[in-house]
Order: sequence, then structure tokens, then C-alpha cells
Amino acid sequence: MANRVPFVATDSEEQRAPYDPMPHGPAEVGVGPWEGPWPEGSQYDAALLAEGDRRNVVDRYRYWTVEAIVADLDTRRHDFHVAIENWQHDFNIGTIVRSANAFLAREVHIVGNRRWNRRGAMVTDRYQHVRHHATVADLRANLDVPLLGIDNLPGSAHLETMEIPRRVCFLFGQEGPGLSEAARAACDGTFSIAQFGSTRSINASAAAAIAMHSWVRTHADLSDESAWRG
Repeated sequence: MANRVPFVATDSEEQRAPYDPMPHGPAEVGVGPWEGPWPEGSQYDAALLAEGDRRNVVDRYRYWTVEAIVADLDTRRHDFHVAIENWQHDFNIGTIVRSANAFLAREVHIVGNRRWNRRGAMVTDRYQHVRHHATVADLRANLDVPLLGIDNLPGSAHLETMEIPRRVCFLFGQEGPGLSEAARAACDGTFSIAQFGSTRSINASAAAAIAMHSWVRTHADLSDESAWRG
């Protein structure tokens, strides 16, 4: 076997965020400065109109202020919440927030440590309501919807065959250990995702995306063209 030279990241590569343009991809994303007379409306950001909008947002929201985008999303948010335990600064939390934004969750709840790794969120936490709870008991006390744990625990029912409530909060545990004992006790039920391979579990952020999409397939209005955004 040929000797392999270990990869050493340069300073610029270490600083690259996951949402930055790839080294061999387009130099810029989004749109440049607005051409022609500026549109009227309080939703528009003068700085973005003048300098261009390079954010990771759908075309509908180009040149809009963050506040205007959040206000518009608030008129259409779905009736499901997502909660994730955060005892070890799980790197999956940011990705879960990003998926929650894509599927338009009502709120995301962080349980445990207040600080969480935002890198995987790709700035979507600016548009998603994120609440903190010190304990699972605090989460339970502040929810008015059923709390369903997603974990491949003995005795868990099947997510694929359950009737998903319209108003619900999906709770996910820490990557690795899964739901804590306190979380299991607080849940109204636990559900597992069908797996057919050799691994004991799937990634927490992947499980969260599957659960959210299961809700979307059951309850979301898919007849609206605005649902199919890229």
C-alpha cells in the first residue's frame, strides 16, 4: 500500500463554514444589487437592495429583512414542535434546527445546556423560534401538546404505522445515549424508526428529519405551490 500524506487544513479551510461556497463551485450565491427602481414596501432591506442578497433564503424572501421573513413565516407555521436534549453540546442540534426551518416547525426547544453549536444551522436559527428549557420537566410544563419521544427503545411503537397527531412535539435525545431517563418518563409515548441494516441507530438529525417529514406527509397542505421551494 502506498504511503498516504496526511491532510493538513490551511487557515482558510479551517475557517470555512459549511454554508460557504465550495472551493470549485460558484464564487457567489444569491443575487446582486437590485437593478432599476427599488420596490416599495416595509419588508425590503435597503442595504440588501443596494449591496445584493447572498443569504440562504428562497427567492420569495430575496431582499427582505429578517424581521419581515419571520413575520411571514409566523402566519404559516405548522402545528408540530421539535425538542432535543443538549447535555454534551451535540453537533446535531444545528442541523435539526435547519430541518425544522425547512419543514416550518412552530418552535424548536433546546433542553439542558443553553449554549448549543449553531454551525450546522446555517443561520436558519434567525428565522426559527428557538426556546431553552433547563430540564425536561420545564419543557413538559411549557407545552400544551403531546410529547412523543423518538428513540429505538424496547417497547417503542412504530413511527411508520402510528397516527401522528396534528399538534405534537417530537423529542430527541443526545446523539449516542438517546433519550435520558427523565425524558422517557416525561413522554406520552416513544416511537422508533424502522431500520433494516446492521447499525443499532441512525443519526439524531436524520431521525429528526424523518419524523418531521412524516408529519408533513400527514398534515401539511401540499396543494400549495409554495410548498415546493428550492
